[in-house]
Amino acid sequence: MTTPAPPTLLPHLWKSAAVSGVLAIALGVAIVAWPGISIAVAAIFFGVGLLLTGIQQVFFAFSLDVSAGGRVLLFISGAASLILAIMAFRHLYDAVLLLAIWIGVGFIFRGVATTVSAISDPTLPGRGWNVFVGVISLIAGVVVLASPFDSIGTLAFVVGIWLIVIGVMEVVAAIAIRRATHKVHEAIAQEPIETTPELSNTEDKSP
Repeated sequence: MTTPAPPTLLPHLWKSAAVSGVLAIALGVAIVAWPGISIAVAAIFFGVGLLLTGIQQVFFAFSLDVSAGGRVLLFISGAASLILAIMAFRHLYDAVLLLAIWIGVGFIFRGVATTVSAISDPTLPGRGWNVFVGVISLIAGVVVLASPFDSIGTLAFVVGIWLIVIGVMEVVAAIAIRRATHKVHEAIAQEPIETTPELSNTEDKSP
């Protein structure tokens, strides 16, 4: 009997989390560094973020070995993020309040889906960090929805800070996932190979 192979998705989980974290940090820094950002530009920035999040969650809904509920929640969250991204692109000049609602709802969907999917899969590498990132995203969504924004500058600054925080947490989670993945590979590599005993060919045969 051969040694079981590790899940093919594991080596790519940390890469996905790292890329997502770096993009979130870059987007957050760009938004915070641009105090005179317009609603149209902000909508494009936030739409791109929601689009990338949606694609990632839809992909994980069909790839991760999670419970049926976690899989459905990931798919719904990803689809909702994609819809919100399209709305942001289509209504570039809508009011600051509406843009804040889209962003806050996107954060909440992402946070709930990430947390539930991580909790439902005890074997997921870096599970604790994934839960933490999900909770941070959920808090970010609640803060954005609950805060009164008088200008696009204030909204951009708050959301930019949250994107940086979430991005840093995702990069840390990516490092934890990478380490956990290496431990899984090492454990599988060190697992002894079981062989079935062969029948002896020296057995005496009676006439």
